[in-house]
Amino acid sequence: MTSPRVGIFGLFGSGNVGNDGSLEAVLDHLRAAHPDAVVDALCGGPETVTARYGIPATRLHWYRGEYRTASRLKDIAGKGLGKLVDAFRIAAWVRRHDVVVVPGTGILESTLPLRPWGLPYSLFLLCGWGRVLRARVALVAVGASETGSRPVRVLTRWAARLAAYRSYRDTLSRDAMRAMGVDTTDDQVHTDLVFALPTPPRGDLSGPPGPVCVGIMDFHGSNDERDRARELNSRYLDGITRFVGALAAEGRPVRLLTGDDVDRPVAEAIIEAVDSPMVTAAATASLGDLMKEMTVADAVVATRYHNLVCALKVGTPALAVSYAAKSDRLMADMGVGAYCHSAREIDADRLLEQFRELERNRSRVRRILSERNVVLVGRVRQQFAALSALLPVSAPAPAPAGQETP
Repeated sequence: MTSPRVGIFGLFGSGNVGNDGSLEAVLDHLRAAHPDAVVDALCGGPETVTARYGIPATRLHWYRGEYRTASRLKDIAGKGLGKLVDAFRIAAWVRRHDVVVVPGTGILESTLPLRPWGLPYSLFLLCGWGRVLRARVALVAVGASETGSRPVRVLTRWAARLAAYRSYRDTLSRDAMRAMGVDTTDDQVHTDLVFALPTPPRGDLSGPPGPVCVGIMDFHGSNDERDRARELNSRYLDGITRFVGALAAEGRPVRLLTGDDVDRPVAEAIIEAVDSPMVTAAATASLGDLMKEMTVADAVVATRYHNLVCALKVGTPALAVSYAAKSDRLMADMGVGAYCHSAREIDADRLLEQFRELERNRSRVRRILSERNVVLVGRVRQQFAALSALLPVSAPAPAPAGQETP
């Protein structure tokens, strides 16, 4: 039989557990529904992806200093040469596949700082070469947002237009792409792929009170707020620290959760500032680890989007410290839209009030989340059915020369 050749593209293995969770969800589906598929990845951290998920992986960028600020002439020249080399490397990689999947993540977003010649440029090359080389590029349940950066906008728009298939994790994302000039008439909205991951069993709700999980973030605003980055970061860190300190002063155990390697210094800064044995940081390397922490928690207060997804998925009452509209929409879709607080205008006293209201209503919130999760499981199944339809049907391999096919 000729096996379908599937490539997976994204910033996987680079320290962001949300991105890796999307990869894991797609791999689980391919292994269950298409065990004959030959799968590999073009990603940010190939060594990590191969070690953790057991698939061959290629480094996304030829120049290893891609995400470091280029201040010296040597670095600038290296980045420039890297862009040229990557154009040919990506073409060679795409050529080897029948379908290239870009699974979940905010691949079309600018809710966090990014440069046009980084991921937007690579995605444009991927989709462009897919069209030229007749490899179907599928943007599967992705997140998207509008941007004020013209280069990012142009690259994102053309990448989306050149893709053979597009679906989104929420209506906000589809609306954003439509606003940027992409015809979304045939594009579907499903939900985040992470809702397909296994859910760990819940802790004993009748036992002693559990900790409060606080998901923190190295927050500096969006790509369009670079001029306010320092101010936003300082305000966020101060507000979250005061909130954690207030919980610790009440004798509440607090577990700090991260979603990216860059968040760890934030956790360390909060622990140092609060200086209480009630505050500890969890060592988490995957969304599965995060969900295990959350199943024994009384409540979750989360900033990163996929920390929030994990809390909602395991049914633990959650409060979103929202840095983007996607978090507000997710909470509204889950029936708990009242429990949102702006990361940009964080107010520790108001956050405490919302947290206490959440705790008073925890039983009702748990019921709502349980009902909504049933719906989302169905949406994920629909998404994976659509993905399966994109893969070529395995065909019998050609018979060796001189041998008849029965």
